[in-house]
Amino acid sequence: MTSIVFSGIQPSGVLHLGNYLGAIKQWIDLQDKYKSLFCIVDLHAITVNKLPASELKSNIFKTAAAYIACGIDPEKSIIFSQSTVSGHVELGWLLGCYTPIGWLNRMTQFKDKAGSDKQKASLGLYSYPVLMAADILLYQTKYVPVGDDQKQHLELARDIASAFNNHYKLDYFIVPEILTLDCTSRIMSLRDGTSKMSKSDPSEHSCINLDDTDDLIVKKIEKAKTDSILGFATLKCRPEISNLINIYSVLSNVNAEKVCEEVNKHDMKHFKKELADLIISVISPIREKMNDLLKDQFHLHEILKKGTKKAAEIATHNIKEIKDIIGFAQYL
Repeated sequence: MTSIVFSGIQPSGVLHLGNYLGAIKQWIDLQDKYKSLFCIVDLHAITVNKLPASELKSNIFKTAAAYIACGIDPEKSIIFSQSTVSGHVELGWLLGCYTPIGWLNRMTQFKDKAGSDKQKASLGLYSYPVLMAADILLYQTKYVPVGDDQKQHLELARDIASAFNNHYKLDYFIVPEILTLDCTSRIMSLRDGTSKMSKSDPSEHSCINLDDTDDLIVKKIEKAKTDSILGFATLKCRPEISNLINIYSVLSNVNAEKVCEEVNKHDMKHFKKELADLIISVISPIREKMNDLLKDQFHLHEILKKGTKKAAEIATHNIKEIKDIIGFAQYL
């Protein structure tokens, strides 16, 4: 039996360079090794900021277009929206009944996203990790490619799978394994080298979006925060410079040390121009393909529809098995 890989990104805005280098670019190789499901996790997208309906719908199609433009092949991988497969929510409720409150109270992302007034945070945000566990376990996923910020949630998914298996004295759920993404591909904000590049950042110059024009990319790199230290001889305690060097390193497949040696021969202005040109050489073809895909909404819709059908077949089969294990009378 071929092992399954599952991952996804929220359609909370246009995907950016961090999404591409930190996740999607690394998914491309996985689709040739495993049965791959790459989900647009739209249910997770409404846990904090509630976008207008038209914007959320648009973002779902833009995310699908970005997946394909970046190299996810719908003939090799299953691409679909989370909300179109009801098994995600159904299993989320079932698994919630095997998840102690104490486990959820330890989740640091809830504390970070809820802010100082946790009483106003939604139940959806609090139970987000259980739905994430359901996303993974619904497909009997073996491997989950995640960054450091999601490792705690995946550990919870493992605990929930084990709790269910132990309760019924069965080895039903595959306990998923962390497929650690390349840490050098963690891309930080262009305005704050200590914060991850994010769609929710209030500064429009903090990230390179996959649909940015060439001129806008140049402008954002020119405005990228640096420091007053001359040269690139050392990156220690220089988060913004380290981030720019890292972006160049990942895009060029040249290690950071060699990049520093080369760019140390020039000034910051020259380096930023070289970096902008390199980013454009990668982003421009992706942007053009995204735009072409978005012009043909019917084709994009058919890809998602086909993906949903494939995902739903797996989900429906597994949900029936899970209900049988629990003891629900299924007479339909």
